[in-house]
Amino acid sequence: MRHLFIINPAAGKKESTARLEQLLANLSFDHEVAYTRKEGDAQRIAREAADSGERVRIYACGGDGTLNEVVNGAAGRENAAITCVPKGTGNDFLKIFGADYRELFYDLEALAGGPQTAFDLIDCNGKLGIDVVCAGVDARIAADVHRYKNWPLVSGMGAYILALMENVLIKGIARPMAVRMGERDWSGDTAVLCVCNGRHYGGGFMPVPEAMPDDGVLDMLLIPKVSLFTFARLVGKYARGLYRQYPELIFHYHGGRVDCASEEEMTAVVDGEVMRDTRFTIRLSEKKVNFFYPARAGYGAPLPEVAIAGGQRGPREDSLVS
Repeated sequence: MRHLFIINPAAGKKESTARLEQLLANLSFDHEVAYTRKEGDAQRIAREAADSGERVRIYACGGDGTLNEVVNGAAGRENAAITCVPKGTGNDFLKIFGADYRELFYDLEALAGGPQTAFDLIDCNGKLGIDVVCAGVDARIAADVHRYKNWPLVSGMGAYILALMENVLIKGIARPMAVRMGERDWSGDTAVLCVCNGRHYGGGFMPVPEAMPDDGVLDMLLIPKVSLFTFARLVGKYARGLYRQYPELIFHYHGGRVDCASEEEMTAVVDGEVMRDTRFTIRLSEKKVNFFYPARAGYGAPLPEVAIAGGQRGPREDSLVS
């Protein structure tokens, strides 16, 4: 078995690379290390390793962006399995394994010998994602955070606040969009469109707590135009996965595909990576990716808060309130 660590030196704090290198120096098994220098390197390195045909475990050492590149490089290859060493400041996908995911996935010996499962992937106009695709105000905020981060003297939190103010208070929450989910259609101003394979995105949002990355289903939520007051009241509930408590405000559908289009350019974010187009097809990919994790870790769905409030967990039937 070949073990390949792909390290993104730009991910996380400066000292994170040195810490990881120290851990690697003490490993009991043979391994290789490759460093990325620019965008696309992790995908290329992972693809070349998978193309070799030999059994390989690939460790994406960085944040969600590094993991996304490795996913796109190794997807559909039976001989390759991937994982993530959470070196980045943002590792939303790994939160599916619980609050102590950093400790678990930094135990490299346990990680190397852990089980693997074939995880589903999302295809968004040909780009693959393992976690969440969003195409509403949340996507526009995420895209603008990247822009504001390049401003001098602006911190990560400062960039988020500026992006939030611009897209919620100045530009407005909703955009015109035509959406088709299964046999159901929606057309009108839309605030949020979110498609989940994993559970977490945006640093602190868990819109569909029951989402599972290996069940062959994508979990989709759509919020039409709402007032600023309603948005402020709803966003915390949305972040905690209480969508079933608000059927008049949050449409939900569990299936394999959603299409959205607009005369205006739209922004979609795939595992943190920004895309722009006037039409997106977001679907369950025919490709899967083998994902390995420590034996002590698990990704079973937590009991949603709505179950506690309502007495039982709601069914996963296809439904889109209209």
